[in-house]
Amino acid sequence: MKNLNLILLALALSAGGLYFFKSRGSEPSTFQLTEFATIRWGGRDNTHIVRPNGRVEFVGTLWSKVKRPDRTDERSFYMNVAMNALAHEGFEFAGMTSDEIIMRRPISR
Repeated sequence: MKNLNLILLALALSAGGLYFFKSRGSEPSTFQLTEFATIRWGGRDNTHIVRPNGRVEFVGTLWSKVKRPDRTDERSFYMNVAMNALAHEGFEFAGMTSDEIIMRRPISR
């Protein structure tokens, strides 16, 4: 009888341990917390934004809405306009290289 009680206790503890310590996959709401967009300078006509969904958007039409002041650097001015457009959509600066700016925003689920 004692052996039966010990065996049942060991089985119960094993089952409880397996349930408690079972491996869990990532929950869908915590898998991806941030999405990124890249602004790539390619000159005034070829500058584009790579959106988080992979869509590429050329932003030459965005330049027609703003007038660049005289004696300002073209690249800096237009990249700033593109950054502000993405910031308006909830993106924030994440990093940059010599010809790219990376923007990120948290994903709300």
